[in-house]
Amino acid sequence: AAVRLLGVGVHPTMKKEKRLVNKVKRLIRKAGLPRQLHRYGPKKYELWQHLLALLVKQECKLSFRRTSNLLNDLGLEVPTYSALAKFAYRMPVEIWQTLLAVTANIKVRIAAIDSTGMSRALPSPYYYKRIDKPYPVDIPLKVSLAVDTRSKRILALRTRAKKAHDIRDAKYLVSRFASLPCKIVADTAYDSEKFYEFLWDNKIVPIVKIRKNAFRGFVRHKVKKNFSKGIYNRRSIIESVIFSVKRKFGASVSSLKFSAQRAEMYCRAIAHNTILCFIGDFQLDPMV
Repeated sequence: AAVRLLGVGVHPTMKKEKRLVNKVKRLIRKAGLPRQLHRYGPKKYELWQHLLALLVKQECKLSFRRTSNLLNDLGLEVPTYSALAKFAYRMPVEIWQTLLAVTANIKVRIAAIDSTGMSRALPSPYYYKRIDKPYPVDIPLKVSLAVDTRSKRILALRTRAKKAHDIRDAKYLVSRFASLPCKIVADTAYDSEKFYEFLWDNKIVPIVKIRKNAFRGFVRHKVKKNFSKGIYNRRSIIESVIFSVKRKFGASVSSLKFSAQRAEMYCRAIAHNTILCFIGDFQLDPMV
C-alpha cells in the first residue's frame, strides 16, 4: 500500500518516480512557501520532506515512528519521528490554511458548511487521579468544514478544543474561501440574522432551513422566500465528505496537544483534496 501511495516502481512506463514527492513540492511552490520555515534553524531537511511525511502518516494511518522508518526504508530521507512530532504542533496555522487553499483554488458555485466531532486520545487514569479529576472526561474535537458540492473538495476548515455553537465558525469559514460561491447551503444550526446579513453583503445567497418560531428579520424573510428544496438537498454532499474523511483516515485523532490535532485535521483535508485531484495515485490495487 505504501509503495502504491508513493508511486515507486508501480508503472514501468512512468518517466518520473516518486510522483507524490513531486506533487508535494509543486503544492509548496504554488503556496509561495520557503524551502525552510526557520531561517536560523538547521537546514538538513526541507519543508516538503516534513509535509510529505505528515501526509503519508495520515493516509497510511501510521505513527510518527513508523512513518519515519517506512519512508527512510523506501529511500526517501525524512526527519526522525521526534522532529516530525515537533514540526506538527509548531507549524503555524496560517501555513496550513495556505496549503489547503491551494488544493481548493477552484471556482465554486454552491458550497455547504457543517460541523462534526472527532474523538481524542485520553490521558492515563493515573494522570487524572493525580490532578484530582473524574475519569474519563471525553470532550470531542470540534471540526467545522466548508465543502464544494460539485467537486467535494474541502474549501475551509476550523477546529476547536471546546464545545461551541456551529454559527460561531460560519463567518470564519466563508472568509477563508479562495473564491466566494454564489450560494451556501446549511442546516438550521446556521439560521442567524447576522450571518444572513454577512452573506448578503458579500453577494452570497444563503439556502438555510429556517427554525420554527424564529424571529422574522428582514434578511431572514428574504432567505425564506428564496428557499429552494432542490438546492438545499445538496447539503447531503458535506455529510458524505465527512463520512468519507472519517472512513479513510479514522474518526479520532491520536495527538494530545491541540495544535498537533489541528495539524492532523489539516493534513487529512489536504490529503482528501489531493486524492480527488490525483485519484489514481492513491487508490489501492483492488487485487492486493
